[in-house]
Amino acid sequence: MITTLVLDIVLGFAAQIVVAWFSRHREFRADAGSASLMGRKQPMMNALARLGGLPAGQLPKSVEAMGITGGIGKLFATHPPIEERIAALQNAQA
Repeated sequence: MITTLVLDIVLGFAAQIVVAWFSRHREFRADAGSASLMGRKQPMMNALARLGGLPAGQLPKSVEAMGITGGIGKLFATHPPIEERIAALQNAQA
């Protein structure tokens, strides 16, 4: 019974990491798709840069514990950093 409980916890974390990875991957594909629909990458890169320049808002107290920070928390982040998204667009083929 203890083994089952431990495996439930460990595999639950592993599953969340996989789900977050797929979510980050979808964000990169969405950025590329948006740039493709616009016909140029630059407008999408400008939009992302503007989002990156906005000051981070204060999280409400009810969800403060869910704030993702650096380190191992990046594995659970559902969105890649803005800088990585812009770099991926710059390196993508036209």
